Amino acid sequence: MGLANKSQTSPDTFFLMGIPGLEHLHVWIGIPFCSMYVVAVVGNVTILAVVRAERSLHEPMFFFLCMLSITDLVLSTSTLPRMLCLFWLGAHDIAFDACLAQMFFIHSFTAMESGFFLAMAFDRYVAICDPLRHTTILTHARIAKMGASVVLRGVAFFSPHPILLKQLPYCRTRIIAHTYCEFMAVVKLACVDTGATKRYSLSVASVIGSCDGFFIAVSYVLILRAVFRLPSREASFKALGTCGSHVCVILVFYSTAVFTFLTHRFGHNVAPQIHIFIANMYLLVPPFLNPIVYGIRTKKIRDHVLSSLKVKVT
Repeated sequence: MGLANKSQTSPDTFFLMGIPGLEHLHVWIGIPFCSMYVVAVVGNVTILAVVRAERSLHEPMFFFLCMLSITDLVLSTSTLPRMLCLFWLGAHDIAFDACLAQMFFIHSFTAMESGFFLAMAFDRYVAICDPLRHTTILTHARIAKMGASVVLRGVAFFSPHPILLKQLPYCRTRIIAHTYCEFMAVVKLACVDTGATKRYSLSVASVIGSCDGFFIAVSYVLILRAVFRLPSREASFKALGTCGSHVCVILVFYSTAVFTFLTHRFGHNVAPQIHIFIANMYLLVPPFLNPIVYGIRTKKIRDHVLSSLKVKVT
């Protein structure tokens, strides 16, 4: 009886279904996903290497960019290799503890990514609205404290997720209708009332996302107000140009995040294929897009990469 209860509470494995209804396309879906993962890894590693090698890039903006790149590497690596094994090798089974670990990395590092976007927005605010005090406000010690705070927040708020799920009994199916161990997909498998657990997860995600989004919006309102007060149009365009990369990646990140959240909360009639596809984009596109956008739009990074490749910049 004791063994039965234990197996009921903690199954040995879960079965990741992938994208329901599109199983026959898994091999083909894996090709663009793999390409995006390769670009994400190469791009983010390149940013880290360039910033480390080029002393002129040892500035607050690029330190925060490095933190974002590390977050993107962890986020994409915690999902993509396992997902490709599912698509290409038919490896559907995932150990229970591995599933919980993947879930923790996904949710905590997503929260960290949001936090680093906020830190970068604050950096742009200080650089444009109070440029003379930029380096005195954002010292190396303060940047390190901000980065540590973002990491601790992500760990503190999402550590309860695997702990809560570890305590639940699972006497229903062990099939997860998803490509990775998403919290809501796993909690549905429990055979007890999980309303409080779901509310906690949605509340934490909504509070973190809405607070970060609000303060990012406030930062850019203040930035725009300062930019429009500049005496020349050229100076205004130059100031806005330093924010363009940041705005692009923020819009991609939060648009997919909001869609995923609203689908969980209200979208009961949304087809599962659409929900799972958008959830995958939420994890894949930012790590893929961030190094491309920052690499192309940031002249210092672009010039250093081109010079390293011995390409003459005209």
